[in-house]
Amino acid sequence: MSIEIRMLAWAVVLGIAQLLVASAGMTAQRGNKWNASARDGNPAPLTGVPARLERALHNFLETFPLFAAVVLGVVLTQRQDAHTALAVQLYAWARLLYVPLYAAGIPYVRSLVWLVSMAGIVMLAWALLR
Repeated sequence: MSIEIRMLAWAVVLGIAQLLVASAGMTAQRGNKWNASARDGNPAPLTGVPARLERALHNFLETFPLFAAVVLGVVLTQRQDAHTALAVQLYAWARLLYVPLYAAGIPYVRSLVWLVSMAGIVMLAWALLR
């Protein structure tokens, strides 16, 4: 299995883990009764770490489809090389680092890590366009 597909699979695992952690934070703040309910109405907004975990998850969900598309494009067109191997690792490791940075509320460094993950996506797109 190529590193590109392997890192795509690990990114899926990361997305599942983020979903579970964000859900646990939401349940801790809103309670089990709310979690089991139909969730009608507007709940109070999340605050603190649960709110940051939810935003980090939404950010992942914004970038992951782009990542998945370019990874699959690179693999299907057989354009894998050292640059695409580096690109998928940049994305995956940066996204993994992004979660605790966002949860801790660390500014600037978090944004820099996000830029690294986006650089991975751009590098993969470039491999398809050249």
